[in-house]
Amino acid sequence: MSVQFSLDDLAGSRRRNRVEAAVKAVVGSAASLSIVISLAILAVLVVRSVGFLAHVNWSSLASSLGWFPRSNRFDLVTLLLGSLWVTGIALMVATPIGVGAAVYLAEYCSARVRRWLKPSVEILAGLPSVVVAYFILQVIYPTALEGVLDSKYTLFAAGVGVGILTIPIIASVTEDALSAVPNSLREASVGLGARKAGTTVRVVLPAAVSGVTAALIVGASRALGETMLVTLVAGGANGSARALGPASASGGITMTSAMANLAAGSDSVAVGTGVTLNPVNSLYVVGLVLFLVTLGLNFVGDRLVRRFRQSY
Repeated sequence: MSVQFSLDDLAGSRRRNRVEAAVKAVVGSAASLSIVISLAILAVLVVRSVGFLAHVNWSSLASSLGWFPRSNRFDLVTLLLGSLWVTGIALMVATPIGVGAAVYLAEYCSARVRRWLKPSVEILAGLPSVVVAYFILQVIYPTALEGVLDSKYTLFAAGVGVGILTIPIIASVTEDALSAVPNSLREASVGLGARKAGTTVRVVLPAAVSGVTAALIVGASRALGETMLVTLVAGGANGSARALGPASASGGITMTSAMANLAAGSDSVAVGTGVTLNPVNSLYVVGLVLFLVTLGLNFVGDRLVRRFRQSY
């Protein structure tokens, strides 16, 4: 006896289909909303930045007068260099520690040790940045940096603090990349007579280079966007919002800390001519530059990951 099916039977329950369609619409709306919010933020930054730049002398954006927006001194080079100093120092601190921790977690430690060690490393990511800032000022500077730096409020000290906050990000992403490398590559290396260290350096790390690159890009983005720690430690809120010297051993200011200082009304004010522009509008220009720099980092990271990605 054959059973006849119609198209309605194959379509399934109408109630179930309605539920599926509703769920699809909700999650699709959530994904679309994130894109709309991002575009709205970008649109506001562009419109406000164009309005501000139309009333300012563009040569002042790359002068050596420093960042004093309440006195019509808008030297963006000061902010950009300060951000690059802090980000570079943070990566110098976080990269060897983070990658080293990831290699140990993925290649050397036992499962029992890994169960308590990995959460301990990731605890650093949950520390409030203001706590790390006071740790740098009250512990790291008196024990290791006093006498080397002229002041505790420096870009170098801020970079060290941001590096501490960046360690768990680099360690976590790198450890995931190393764990994704097939064991067959390790076994083949050992079968050819390589030792553990040789296998890790010559086989596992090159195979996971795309993941390591992604970890460094994410860490750089994290360091570039840090605000509170840099505001407290770099010296920008202490009257040091000025053009940078040749080194990071002096006080300075970054794009994020400049935005925080100006929005809170605590930025440095230099003696100058009367204010003819609303200094708050300069925040949109800084925000746009920060957005473009971060976008550039992610673009470069994506290209590098695609370039070195391995398929297994």
